[in-house]
Amino acid sequence: MNWIVDNIIEIIGTIAGLIFLFLEIKQNKWLWPVGLLTSGMYIYVFFIAKLYADMSLQFYYVFISIYGWIVWSKGTSQKELPVSKLSKELFLILFGASMLIYAVISYILVTFTDASIPYWDAFTTALSIVATWMLARKILEQWLVWVIVNAVSLGLYIYKGLYPTSVLFFFYTVLAVVGYIQWKKDMLNTEAISRE
Repeated sequence: MNWIVDNIIEIIGTIAGLIFLFLEIKQNKWLWPVGLLTSGMYIYVFFIAKLYADMSLQFYYVFISIYGWIVWSKGTSQKELPVSKLSKELFLILFGASMLIYAVISYILVTFTDASIPYWDAFTTALSIVATWMLARKILEQWLVWVIVNAVSLGLYIYKGLYPTSVLFFFYTVLAVVGYIQWKKDMLNTEAISRE
């Protein structure tokens, strides 16, 4: 019982994170307010664990959740924002952005903080920033980025003893594959309907 009390914020964040993922797979715009709640919980959790890049990422998630809510709500009553594929040009831009973000975050963590695993923290944070922007634009390949981020994060959270969060990221990893399959099927169905 003491463990539950000591970890209640992480447990609430984990539950909210699972709800977020379910809503994301279903392309339900209510994922964004749930994401705000999840981010609020994890700002605290990651601060305590000295995962400062992950903590900072949660602040980014607050702002991208507002952006995503606006973008996903722009569709007319007849048509939602459709799932799209990543172009080669946008891939190159996002890859470059990821590398730049990684370099900046790594430098900050190594130089100015007592981060316990700065390079891995920077890696997952840089890719998460890009993947969340892709989610806000409903780009299919964001799920593939999340598979990488979630699998690496799972290992990091086990290492840091964040066990409820480790469970969450195990499900995130598995369900990112499910999300990719579901969104791809939806995209192909939409394309088939538009050709008729």
